[in-house]
Amino acid sequence: MSRIKTSLASLLPPADGRTGVLLVHGLCGSPAEMRFIANGLTRSGYIVHCPQLAGHGGSEAELTATRWQDWYDSAEKGLDELCARCDRVVVGGLSTGAVLALMLAARHPDKISGLALYAPTLWLNGRSVPWYASLFRMVRSRRLAALFRFPAPHDFGIKDERLRTFIKAALTVPGTPVTPFATPGVAVLERHRLVVALLPHIASIRMPVLILHPREDDYAGLSNATHLQKSLAGPVQLVVLEDSYHLVTVDRQRDVVLDRTLCFLAQIGDRLTQRAAA
Repeated sequence: MSRIKTSLASLLPPADGRTGVLLVHGLCGSPAEMRFIANGLTRSGYIVHCPQLAGHGGSEAELTATRWQDWYDSAEKGLDELCARCDRVVVGGLSTGAVLALMLAARHPDKISGLALYAPTLWLNGRSVPWYASLFRMVRSRRLAALFRFPAPHDFGIKDERLRTFIKAALTVPGTPVTPFATPGVAVLERHRLVVALLPHIASIRMPVLILHPREDDYAGLSNATHLQKSLAGPVQLVVLEDSYHLVTVDRQRDVVLDRTLCFLAQIGDRLTQRAAA
């Protein structure tokens, strides 16, 4: 999967230039995770921006040198760039990117008209999470966290076998077995700190929210989505995906994710138009 261009100047403007969508990728991911959704939204006339989070796209040392505040700053910068061009902005995020989207909403309720959360991950409680994850909750220092590593699921968080085969082939080094990437413990600790910082503010988020979460999520159980559905103060649409694993933006039901996102954006546009006319 090729990387999405992140320059706003390279993106096609919508017909009216009014609505922008910020898409935030997940931990240890890249904007490529959002490519299918971004392309579909752009074709439908939205300005789409997919920033690369700080520390991502390079070496493990570059990732572990960052903290969650650095990831947040990357997302916040993307939000500001879109707000400078658009009358309204909706923020979408995958996994940890969804948590960052929620934090943006908590801190900038005046700048964001809605949230699209794809497999939001407050807690690592999926079936492929290693057993020592429960012990890791007691880790508080980055030095101790550096002793841990969290292997990615062997299915790469993707249920579609053809796509998994393609990814494995792309990662294959002749003479060596293919092993999924591992997330450094330091990054997992920073992700946990982000969630801890967010949780007290979830009940203050009042904008419309769309949640798409797989029932068979191998990384973050469905309880992540149902907790948000119960805790968020505004209207929440929860769509449970029956034929996807964690990476819902690239897996078998990516068309469903795109279609439901487009419907959600249209609803937000209609709602704001009616409010302005009232």
